[in-house]
Amino acid sequence: MIQDFNERLVINSDLKHLYLSRHFIREIIRKANLAMSDENKIVLATDEALSNVIQHTYELNKNGYIDINVSVTSQKFQIHIINNGKNFDPGKTKSKDINKRIKQGKKGGLGIFLMRRVMDEVKYSFKDGQNHLTLIKYLFQIK
Repeated sequence: MIQDFNERLVINSDLKHLYLSRHFIREIIRKANLAMSDENKIVLATDEALSNVIQHTYELNKNGYIDINVSVTSQKFQIHIINNGKNFDPGKTKSKDINKRIKQGKKGGLGIFLMRRVMDEVKYSFKDGQNHLTLIKYLFQIK
């Protein structure tokens, strides 16, 4: 049985800090004793989300912050990402034709697709001048 807990990390909006967030997320996943398959999915989704924040909401400006809050219960692993960069709603992005992008040799642009594919829920809101992105993985399978 997983003990409920919360963890928090705040990083600058700099791509070089992504390794800190990956390490942070992996440590929490291991603390929660999740399956390796869930670990890889959650780390991928989080990395894509943070990369998008840095590249699109902060436009690579390294002076912003990203607040990463993780809560774990016996039912779900939830990552809540908050930033005060430019308003960006991933729900308004068009679905990508993956096969077409591969044939065209295009790189990038699949972060939101990947997040939606590997997580059970991806929620976005903009309130009080901040972007709020929540990634949820329901925990049906525990090691």
